[in-house]
Amino acid sequence: MKPSITPTNIEHKMAGEDFIVSKTDLKGRITYANRIFMQIAQYPERDLLNIQHNIIRHPDMPRGVFKFLWDTLQQDLEFFGFVKNLCANGDYYWVFANITPDFDSNGIKRGYYSVRRKPSENAIKAVIPLYKEMLAIEKKHGPKEGPNKSLAYLTKFLADNNTTYQNLVLSLYNS
Repeated sequence: MKPSITPTNIEHKMAGEDFIVSKTDLKGRITYANRIFMQIAQYPERDLLNIQHNIIRHPDMPRGVFKFLWDTLQQDLEFFGFVKNLCANGDYYWVFANITPDFDSNGIKRGYYSVRRKPSENAIKAVIPLYKEMLAIEKKHGPKEGPNKSLAYLTKFLADNNTTYQNLVLSLYNS
C-alpha cells in the first residue's frame, strides 16, 4: 500500500551527471533501485524492493500520462517523458525518464528498465501548464473517466501542434 505523504514545495534537483536507475517486474514492482534513486527519493532499499513503482508518484502528475506510459510499454515500445516524483518526506524532484521493456535471452519480457536524467528548466516550464490542464480534466471527470479524458486532451494537444509525444519530450529535453 502506498504511504500517505503530504507534498511539500521543496524541490530536489538531480546533478547533471546523475542517473537514477530502477528495474521492475511486469506489474511495476521494483526489483532493483540504484543508490542515487534511494538517495533522492529518500527511501532505503528495503522500503522500495517489491513495492509498486508508483510509491513515488506525485499527485501533480496526471494519471493520463501514466496511462500513455503503460499503453506504450504494452506495445513493447520505449517511453520518454518528464515526471515529477515524490520523496518519502513529501519533497519532490523532476526527471526525464526513459523506460524500456526488459527481455531475457529468449525474448520473453521480464519487466521494465528505467533510466532517469536531470531535465532542463525550460522543459519543466513547458510541461507544467500541460500537466495542470490534464489534472483539471481528471478532477472534473473523476478517477474512472479522468485519465482517458486527460489522455484525449494530450492527444489533441499533440495533433494541434503537429507532433508526437516522443518528439515533443525529446525536443524539450534537448532545449
